[in-house]
Amino acid sequence: MTVRDTRELLLAPRLEASRAAELLAPYNLTDFEKADASIQSAAGNPGERLLFAEILEDFLNCVALAASPDQAVTYFERFSRSVSSKAYLFTYLRNSKQALEILARCLGGSVYMAEILIRDPHLFFWVTDMQILHGRRAQPEIQEELAQTLKMLKHESKQFGYLRAAKRKEMLWIGVRDLLRVATVEQTLTSLSAAAESLVAAAYEISARSLKRELKIPPDAFMEFTILAMGKLGGGELNFSSDVDLMFLYDVREQRSPGISPGDYFRKLAQKITAGLSAFTSDGYVYRVDLRLRPEGDAGNLADSLDGYERYYRTRMGAWERLALLKAWPVAGSRTLGERFLEMSRPFIYQPAFDREALADVRHMKSRLDDKVVARGQAGRNVKLGTGGIREIELVIQSIQAAHGEGRPQLLERNSLRALEGIRKQNLIDEEERLMLRDAYLFLRDVENKLQMVDDAQTHSLPREQEELRACARLLGYSADKGDVAEQLLRDFRNHTGRVNRIYEKYVVGRV
Repeated sequence: MTVRDTRELLLAPRLEASRAAELLAPYNLTDFEKADASIQSAAGNPGERLLFAEILEDFLNCVALAASPDQAVTYFERFSRSVSSKAYLFTYLRNSKQALEILARCLGGSVYMAEILIRDPHLFFWVTDMQILHGRRAQPEIQEELAQTLKMLKHESKQFGYLRAAKRKEMLWIGVRDLLRVATVEQTLTSLSAAAESLVAAAYEISARSLKRELKIPPDAFMEFTILAMGKLGGGELNFSSDVDLMFLYDVREQRSPGISPGDYFRKLAQKITAGLSAFTSDGYVYRVDLRLRPEGDAGNLADSLDGYERYYRTRMGAWERLALLKAWPVAGSRTLGERFLEMSRPFIYQPAFDREALADVRHMKSRLDDKVVARGQAGRNVKLGTGGIREIELVIQSIQAAHGEGRPQLLERNSLRALEGIRKQNLIDEEERLMLRDAYLFLRDVENKLQMVDDAQTHSLPREQEELRACARLLGYSADKGDVAEQLLRDFRNHTGRVNRIYEKYVVGRV
C-alpha cells in the first residue's frame, strides 16, 4: 500500500500525473490536473515551496470542506500571487489553522469575497485577527472610520472611490462571520444594514458639500433634507446583495438661495447621491439604488417636500404603499425632518381601515408577482417571491400590523421579527404560527444571503443545476453524513415554505 504524503506534490522531483491525481483524490476535487497546476503555481521559489509544503495537508483538508473545492484551489493560486510576500503568507497560515480555514471557505464559497481578497490582500490579515473577527462593528464606529478618512480626501471622485473600498471591507467582515457562523442570521442582517446606513449617510455628506461648492451656496444653506430608507434597509434587515430602497425628502420652508429654488436644489442633490452610490467603476459600486417606492414610482419627483408627500398619501395612496410605510426610517440628513415625516405618515398606514378591499389589493399585487415568478420558471424555487417565500411572511406580518395598528403604536415595528413578536403579544397570531414564521424567515433569509454571497448578484432562486445546489447547501452547513446535501436543502425549503403558505392563506387570502 502506497503511503499518502501530499508534500510529494511540491517536493517530489518528477511526479507522475497519475500520482498527483491519487494524492488529490481524497479532497473532493474533480479536476486534478488543474488543481495540481494551481498548487505548483502558488508554491513560488524553492524557499516558499518548502513553507507551502508544510501546510499543504492542512490546506487541502480545509479545501475539502469548502462549498467548491476546485474553486478554492484556483483562487488560492491567484490570492498567493497578490500578496507582497508568499513566505509571510505561508508562515501566517502555518501558525493559524483558523486563518487557513477562513481562506479556504471564502475562496471556495464566494467569488465575490475571493475577488475582494485578491484586490485587497491586506484585508485577509485584518479579518483573520480574532479580535476583529469576533468583535462588533457598530454603526458609530463605521461612521467614525469613514469620516476620518474622507477628511483627508479632497475630490468627490476619490471620496466615492473610498466608499466603494470601505464597502468591500465591511462585506468581507460580514461574509466571513456569516460563513463561519460567528454571527447569527439576525446579526448578519443587522450588520449589513448598519454598513449600508453608514455609507448612504457618507454619500449624502459628500454630495451635499460638492453640490454647494459647484453652485456657490453657503455650507449652512439647505440643511432640511432627509434620506428615508424603505424596504429591508428601513427594517434593518438588508440582504447580502440588496438594492437600497430610498426616498428623498426636504422642507419647502427653506429660504431661497440666489439662483436656485429649494425644490431644484434638492432634486439635484438627490440625483448626485443616487449617481454616486450606484455608479459602477473598476472599483465596483457602493449600492444599487431603487427609487420606485417614492410617490408615483418612476414617474414621481426624485425628491419631494413633506407637504408633497402628505398630499399624495392623502389622495392617491395604494394599499401596498401603506404596507411599505411600515419600513420607513430616516438614515441620513435631518433627523428632525425625518421624525416629522414619520409622525405625518404613520396614520395613513391604518386610516382608513385596512379592510377586505385593502387585502384584495395586496392579493392582486401578490398574484402579479406570482405570474412573473412562473414566467421566469422559478415557481417552487424562489425564496423571496415564490409560494411560501419571504414576501408571504412579510405580507402576513404587515397586513396584521396595518389592520390592527390604530391605537397600538407598539405594533408599528419596522423589523419583521420584532414586529412578529409584537403581533404575538397582542394575541393576533398564535405561538405555533409565530414560531413557524420566525423559523422560516431565518431559514429563507439565510438561503437568500448564501445565494447572493457567491457572486454579489441579486438572485433569489435555488439553482437548478445540481452541483450548484450542492454548493449552496454546503455553504449553509449541510453535511453529506446525512445524505445528499442538495436533497436535504430542498426538503427543508419545501417544509418551511409549505407552512408559510398555509399561514398566508389564513391571514391574507382567507381560505382557511
